[in-house]
Amino acid sequence: MKPIITVIFCIFFAMNATAQTRYIVKFKNKGTNPFSIANPAQYLSQRSLQRRNRYNIAIDSLDLPVTPRYIDSVRLAGAVTILNASKWLNQVTIRTTDVAALAKINSFPFVVSSIATASKTTEQSVPVNKVLDQAGTTPFSFDNTLPIIEKTQANDLAYGASNGQVRLHKGEFLHNHGFKGEGMLLTVLDGGFFRYQTLPTFDSIRLNNQILNVWDFVANEQSVNEDDSHGMSCLSTIAANMPGVFVGTAPKANFCLYRTEDVATETRIEEHNLAAGYERADSIGADICSVSLGYTTFDYATQNYTYADMNGNTTMAAIATDIAAKKGMLPVIAAGNEGASAWRYISSPADADSAMAVGAVDTLGNVAAFSSFGPSSDGQIKPNVAATGARAVVASPNTGLPVYSNGTSFAAPNMAGLTTCLWQAFPEYNNIAILDAMQKSANRFATPNDRTGYGIPDVKKAFVILLRKSYNQQSAITGCKASVQLNVKYDNSMSVVVERKQANEIVFTPYKTFAGTGSFTSKNINFTDDLALTSGGNINYRIRMDIATDTSFYLDSLTVTSSPTCNIKKENKIKITPNPVTDVANIAISRTTATQIKIVIVNAEGKRVYASAFQQPEGTFIKQINMKNMAAGIYFISVLGDDKKILAEKILKR
Repeated sequence: MKPIITVIFCIFFAMNATAQTRYIVKFKNKGTNPFSIANPAQYLSQRSLQRRNRYNIAIDSLDLPVTPRYIDSVRLAGAVTILNASKWLNQVTIRTTDVAALAKINSFPFVVSSIATASKTTEQSVPVNKVLDQAGTTPFSFDNTLPIIEKTQANDLAYGASNGQVRLHKGEFLHNHGFKGEGMLLTVLDGGFFRYQTLPTFDSIRLNNQILNVWDFVANEQSVNEDDSHGMSCLSTIAANMPGVFVGTAPKANFCLYRTEDVATETRIEEHNLAAGYERADSIGADICSVSLGYTTFDYATQNYTYADMNGNTTMAAIATDIAAKKGMLPVIAAGNEGASAWRYISSPADADSAMAVGAVDTLGNVAAFSSFGPSSDGQIKPNVAATGARAVVASPNTGLPVYSNGTSFAAPNMAGLTTCLWQAFPEYNNIAILDAMQKSANRFATPNDRTGYGIPDVKKAFVILLRKSYNQQSAITGCKASVQLNVKYDNSMSVVVERKQANEIVFTPYKTFAGTGSFTSKNINFTDDLALTSGGNINYRIRMDIATDTSFYLDSLTVTSSPTCNIKKENKIKITPNPVTDVANIAISRTTATQIKIVIVNAEGKRVYASAFQQPEGTFIKQINMKNMAAGIYFISVLGDDKKILAEKILKR
C-alpha cells in the first residue's frame, strides 16, 4: 500500500448548475476534540473494533470524528446547513447562500483556506454522469427475452440465468462448500436502490434481515428505496436468491446500502459523500465495499481531472478508498466504461493503490470493448482483475426478474460477492492477502495487461492458495520413530492423505488417510512412523488434500532421515499397516537371515485373492500390496517363511 498523499483544497467548489449553494469546508486539524484514540468505542462499533484487533490495525487520528466545535462554528456562522462530515478528509459539506456566513467561515483559524465558487463555463459539454450504467455509447436497456439457463452439474445452488457469471470464476465451488457470505458484511455505495424493498429479487435478504443499515448521503435521510435503480441492479448480482431463476454471488451476506451519488449532477461533493459512506461502513464493521462509481469530468470544467490525476493519490475518491483499505476493508471498484471513448482510461477511485479495480468481460472471458484501459498514470496494474460485465445478468427494476445489461458497474459487484465468500472461508487473513490470492488465481497473473489486469480470478485456485498459506507442519525423530504433526484447515468434505516414498522406492504410495470432520477449521493431525520397519535412509512424505470428488492438490512435502542403527535388525519382525486399509497394504518384513517369503490373501469366504513369493534378504523389506480394487470386507493375510507360517492376520478393507 503506497503512502496516502493528502490533498489540500485551497479552493472549494460550487456544487449546483444554477445558484451556488453547496461547498466543501476543510479543517486544519482536529484540535480540542472531545473524542479519544484511547476510547474508540465512542465512535466505532464492536464489530469494527474486532476487525481492527484481528488484523492488528491501530486506532489513529483519522478515526476521530471531526471536531464538533468546528462543525458547530460553521453551522452558527449564519444561514448554513451542515450536509455531511468526513472524518478521514477532515471536512464538511454545507449548503448556504449567505455570503456573510461564508466570509465568517473563511475567517475561522481552523479552516484551511478561503471558500470560492466555480463558475460554470458556457461551453461546458453535457455532463457525463459517472454512475457506470452504460457500455460506451450503447444505451442501457433490459432484455426481457433472457432465457433461463439450467445448471449443468450438481450444485448446492440452482443459479438459473446467472449461471455463466458465477461459473466463470468457479464460484459454485465456494457455494457448494458452504461459503455463501454468511457472517460477512458487504456495503454497496451507489446512486440509489430503487424498489429493493418490494422486488422479489430481494425477498430472501429482506425476510432474513440481511440488510443491516441504509443511508442516503445525498438527501440526508434513512431511505434509498425511491432513488435511482443503478445500485439495485448492482446489488442484485450479489444478493439475488431466486433458485432456478437468478442467484447472486453472495446471497447469504449481510448488507449496508448507501446512496452517495446524485445521478442528476456530477460534482466533487459526491466524492466527499463516498468518503462519508466508507466511514459509516467502517464504523459499523463492514468487510467489503462494492463501488460502481467513477469520477473524471464534472458539471464544471474547472473541476475536471486529467489522466495524470489517476495516480491513486490525488482525487478525494482515491484517497478515501485507500484509507478504507488501511482500516481493513476491501474496496472493489468498477474500472470504468471509457474503453471506446476519447478518455479511454480507468476513472477514480479505480486508480486507488489498494483497491480491487474490476474490468468487464463476457461469460466466455472475452474483453468488453467499453471496459476502460489501464494502467493508472503512475504505472500500477489496473484494472486488477475482470468479471462479467458484458451482458451481465441483473434484476429488472420493473419485475425483479433477470435481464441483461452492460457495464463494469456489474463486473465489480459480481467480483465483490465472490471475494466476500472467499474471505468468509479465511477470515484470519486481511484484505490485502485476500486481494493477493484473487490476483494470483487469475488467468493472466504471469502476464498482466491493461484490459483485464491479472485476468479472470478462479476462486477455487484462490481457495487453494490460502489453504496452503494456512498449512504448517513439523517433524521430529525420537529413537527410531518419526513423529509428524500437521496443522490443516479442512472439514468433513475433505481428507488429508499422507503419501510416502522410502529410499529404495521409485514412486509415492498412500500411507495414511485422515478424513475430515466438522466445520472448516484448522485441525492438528499427528502420526508416527516406525523407521525400524522402513528401508532406512531418507523417508519422503507428501501431504495431499482431497476435496470430495472435486479436486486434489498437494499442500507440502517433508523428509526425515532414519538412523543407520534403526535398520540393524536383531530379530525377525513382520508388521502390516495400515489396518483398516483403503488402497495399499504395506507388509514390513525384517529377517536376521535371508528367507524365502510367500504372502497369501484370502477373503472371508476362503477364496484366494492374492499370492506372491520372493526371496527376502537379510534386513528389512516393504512389500506393498494394492488392495484398491478389492471389495470392502474382511481379509486374512498369511506370511510364510521357508514354507513355515510365521504370521496370520485379519485386515479390514474399507
